[in-house]
Amino acid sequence: MIEVQRFTCNMLQENCYIVSDDTKECVIIDCGAYYEEERLAVIDEIRANSLTPTHLLCTHGHLDHNFGNDLIYREFNLKPEVSKADGRMMENLKRQALSYYGLQLDGEMPEVEHYLEPNETVRFGTHQLQVMATPGHSRGSVVFYCEQENAVFTGDTLFERSIGRTDLDGGSMMQIIQSLRMLAQLPDETVVYPGHGPQTTIGKELSQNPFLDR
Repeated sequence: MIEVQRFTCNMLQENCYIVSDDTKECVIIDCGAYYEEERLAVIDEIRANSLTPTHLLCTHGHLDHNFGNDLIYREFNLKPEVSKADGRMMENLKRQALSYYGLQLDGEMPEVEHYLEPNETVRFGTHQLQVMATPGHSRGSVVFYCEQENAVFTGDTLFERSIGRTDLDGGSMMQIIQSLRMLAQLPDETVVYPGHGPQTTIGKELSQNPFLDR
């Protein structure tokens, strides 16, 4: 069984997740921790529960999902793993900070450790996550699906009753609709852990989300 801890981070209320199992290994998904109290909370959760992080996973390359990458690298020597299609975004996180937020980032962001491939398997403890390519919000958007536990971490592809915006660079409404049709094939009971907002399920979204159908 997996344990999922959510941290709501930064000025955009982004969701960072720590996902662990009884082996005490864990993955960190979308570490957007920006403010000092958020960064401390993420580290304290890992230390207090004696967890061993094995992967820093990124659903896509937007800065609000990557503010904390320098923290995770400094504390646990992990570098981000992301789709190659968002590689350029990851190289320009400091430029994103200036362009979108008017911020000057002090720390050096770690380079990408590994480019994720569609259908790749990410393992931790006794569990595994399947990488599913879901372009539309960005060219390289992916979700992480844990079939064993009926859970999917959707980043900014799917929210409760909504979807990620497609008007930013690399966005495409046509592509995100195709990605959503793929997600709609997951079992109804699949718990959705989105990049912003509360968790939901595929079944609820099929009944309430105007963008999702089978």
